[in-house]
Amino acid sequence: MKPLAELLRHLSRPGVTELTLATGRPPMIRGSNGYEPVDPAAVTTDDVVRALQAMVGVARASSVSDSPSNWSVNANGLGSLSIAAVRRGDLMHLRLSRAAEASTAPAAAPPAAAPAPATRAAPVAQGYAAPSAGYAPAPAAAPSAGYAPAPTAAPQGAGYTPAPTAAPSPGYAPAPSAPAAAPQSAGYAPTGAQEAARSLATSRMSGGARDLAIVLEQGRGSRASDVHVVAERPVLFRLAGELVPQGGALDAARVEGMLMPVVPERLRPVLVREGSCDFSLDSPEMGRFRVNVSRHRTGLKGTFRVIARDIPTLESLGLPVEIAKATHHHQGLIVVTGPSGHGKTSTLAALVDLINRETSHHVLTVEDPVEFVHPRKKALISQREVGAHTRTFASALKGSLREDPDVIVVGELRDTETVRMALAAAETGHLLISTMNTPSAAKTIDRLIDLFPPADQQQVRLSLSSGLRLIVSQRLMASADGKSMVAAAEVLPGSVALGNLIRDNKTYQIPSLQQRGKSLGIIRFEDSMADLVRAQKVKLEVAKGFVDNPDELEAVVTGKRPGTTAVSAPETQQDSARLLSKMGSLMGRKGG
Repeated sequence: MKPLAELLRHLSRPGVTELTLATGRPPMIRGSNGYEPVDPAAVTTDDVVRALQAMVGVARASSVSDSPSNWSVNANGLGSLSIAAVRRGDLMHLRLSRAAEASTAPAAAPPAAAPAPATRAAPVAQGYAAPSAGYAPAPAAAPSAGYAPAPTAAPQGAGYTPAPTAAPSPGYAPAPSAPAAAPQSAGYAPTGAQEAARSLATSRMSGGARDLAIVLEQGRGSRASDVHVVAERPVLFRLAGELVPQGGALDAARVEGMLMPVVPERLRPVLVREGSCDFSLDSPEMGRFRVNVSRHRTGLKGTFRVIARDIPTLESLGLPVEIAKATHHHQGLIVVTGPSGHGKTSTLAALVDLINRETSHHVLTVEDPVEFVHPRKKALISQREVGAHTRTFASALKGSLREDPDVIVVGELRDTETVRMALAAAETGHLLISTMNTPSAAKTIDRLIDLFPPADQQQVRLSLSSGLRLIVSQRLMASADGKSMVAAAEVLPGSVALGNLIRDNKTYQIPSLQQRGKSLGIIRFEDSMADLVRAQKVKLEVAKGFVDNPDELEAVVTGKRPGTTAVSAPETQQDSARLLSKMGSLMGRKGG
């Protein structure tokens, strides 16, 4: 589907009074000649949900049911818009109409898969900003895509207290009546192609918000994994693992103007008190980002992890398909490990999507913050965010046991209490999937055990020996062409042999088990790396920097034993003759 802002342009055409988005049908506008499509692509339910979230917020969009819901918002250049939405099962219908014409236009049933919502009296849009990914809204601020709620009073939800001061939704600011020229960041100039791509998104922004939107749009277009906005430094893109500067340095005031509008109101005291905060940033035009904003010596620094628009699969990540077998277990523990920034979250999302596509399980995720937003497929997905929906990982895990989950996904096993609750969940009939920042499968097991006091470690060994289903340890490295990143993975599935080593406190023998355990589905990191080198996806010199024994890797790739050199046949024959002659003389002396 085309961007929502582009579709809304049709409402400014003479005679067009309504825009309709319905599941399974193309976007339609209603004019003097009836309904006509404006985009050949059929709209999905997720498209409708995202469009509604952009205008009225996540909380209100999620409340849509088979009873029609209505709101009113002000859109720049369009005036007041009436919004009607209804959801029946997997079908969703959204109707946007110009309020001036809506009051006089005759009623007509739109050609949609879902029935049109009835026009009934309903509360207008409440005077606070649409929250993004669970963040606290602020009164009278514009939600995303340049919408401004109608300034009417509205009753507060139970237990809900909006922030006392207006704060724009992450990355957006209310658009002026006439868009001003985009102020460029010092030394930063987007290319012409990128200017065209983001012109519609940024036309409703101003000041620092517009500068940040330009930077993030170019970062995503350049396929950067991270975007760094740092005071007194140029913008930095992480491309294929390397930080590449873009343009000139940004002064501290400009960076603060870019970053502070995107910090949620509820986290601003945290930034002042602790010096940093974490949250997610979601925009229909720019996509989704995981954000860390912190203070350092020269001012503010913002780190934006680019979240892919589509949920990745194991195949697209280049990971072994054997990993998928672990998701067929009904209970136990799966741990994805590796250094920070090496794709653990993407692998976690791929496993969740696999379950979402193939099973009807209830999957409960606890993340800090929510990164990939999983669309509705076959499974029921409940996503909770630490700080917005729950206080800690441990408290969320404790409560999750009463929420009837089949699969529990924990963003990270950080502390003893979280690991204790995770092991308890894995033992009580749940499949628990999580991540850890550990360098290898064997060291992951040691870390899980060492988190506990000595008196509890034997019980932890028993729990792991019977409940561990899979450990995946992965690394990302630059591809042979230097344009992308390639994943190498160590796979250690649970087995009787592994369980015996864990229970008997012989984890130091796990490397030996990995060398002889191919029949158990074990994949050594060195073997995975060697396969990438043979396939010419990674250069040998790059791969040698990621393994503990570079000589062994080279020997596996080249087929030579480490430390040996080839010797010509004539030299070998001469050496043998000299050795036999010497042995004969020695034997003659001994006989004499």
